[in-house]
Amino acid sequence: MTNITITFNTSPINFIGSMHRWLACVMLLGLSACVQLPEERGPQEPPPPLVYPSPPDEARFIYERTIYGNFDVETALARERSAADWLTGENSSEPNYERLGKPYAVAVHRGRIFISDTAARVVKVFDVPEGRYFRIGQDNPGTLQKPIGIDVDGAGNLYVADATAKVIMVYDRDGKFLRKLASNKIGEPSLFSRLASVTVDKKGEKVYAVDIGGSRSADETHRIRVFNAQTGAHLFDISHRGSAPGELNLPRDIAISKSNELYIVDSGNFRIQIFDIAGKYLRAFGQIGKQFGNFSRPKEIAIDAEDNVYVIDTTFGNFQIFNPKGELLMFIGTPANIDGPAHYRLPSGITIDEDGRIYVVDQLFRKVDIFRPAALSAEEGYLGRKLKPGEKSSGALVDPNIPGTPGGEANPPQNIPSGTPAPAEKPTNTKVPESTKPPVVPEEDEEL
Repeated sequence: MTNITITFNTSPINFIGSMHRWLACVMLLGLSACVQLPEERGPQEPPPPLVYPSPPDEARFIYERTIYGNFDVETALARERSAADWLTGENSSEPNYERLGKPYAVAVHRGRIFISDTAARVVKVFDVPEGRYFRIGQDNPGTLQKPIGIDVDGAGNLYVADATAKVIMVYDRDGKFLRKLASNKIGEPSLFSRLASVTVDKKGEKVYAVDIGGSRSADETHRIRVFNAQTGAHLFDISHRGSAPGELNLPRDIAISKSNELYIVDSGNFRIQIFDIAGKYLRAFGQIGKQFGNFSRPKEIAIDAEDNVYVIDTTFGNFQIFNPKGELLMFIGTPANIDGPAHYRLPSGITIDEDGRIYVVDQLFRKVDIFRPAALSAEEGYLGRKLKPGEKSSGALVDPNIPGTPGGEANPPQNIPSGTPAPAEKPTNTKVPESTKPPVVPEEDEEL
């Protein structure tokens, strides 16, 4: 009797992987053959959009989409190719879906969305026009330890407040590490007690870093530290701990208005304080409470093209919108245990892009909700812009006021309304839920 030996030119692991892919294909074909197709009913009406405020009031904003991970931005073609390569064995790794781990803050430049992720220790980047995803801060030099607050200048350069390293890291729009700001010399104490946030002016000249301090920290640490954005030289500080006008208690974030005024979230005093660009106190609005326009646990702040002010409140599970005088216009969001559009459990970050779209971060639901002005169609603006294959979104800026930026490139969309909500005698949203817990002095939460 002749012994016949069959030899496979593959390792057992590769053979098992191939069998798994073959079985997956067979199962998919079998399931598709067994599925009973539904009866044809003709075209279905799409559900009405979620608008804010709700009818019969005039809509000011429309819920547009939510970002949970890279598949929410990457093109369908890229995902299909990735899955096909895995099934055919051309790529041994499964299609990689990467969800947000613990997002904290968000910044946007021309359709490119930057989200700090404290769990992943990187800034995750979602480029909607290009349909791609990548990370910033995982390579050396430029490795991040705990990215918290982030911001972008007019050229798209990214500024990251690293709470653990207690420095500000600067990258270009594509993630190339440029420089480190506010780093202490060897043997000297850090320039920050608890670095919480960073804001840069559009020209990329000055950086405003929030040193939040703590309940037992020295009074001088509750301040804003101002640096030269290019050299890192410390220029001056704004305020110290206290409750009098112009004094801060647990400051959390800062935004710069079109009129070059500094709006500071003074969370421990439950108010927004306004300073001029040199740090001189001007005015304030807000107080502790559960009524419209009050604050309980304010966190981040953003300002639109008309200088309307948007403030995240973690306890209320929403963001409130005020006019430049500090009068409440409306608010969006509700506290919830189940995720959904404008449902929040631990909202933290907020920003507004060039087209008036609003981006809201929730840490526990691990998402970013996006709302667009009601006057802006889904096809308008940078998020509505779809690039041709091979084309890249440009960070080039048409602004003669920003040194070093080219002109005549990447013209922004024209006739984009700002989406400014109209003034109202009272808020046009639903009431603050009665179940909201009584306001408490904000202390050191999950991140700060």
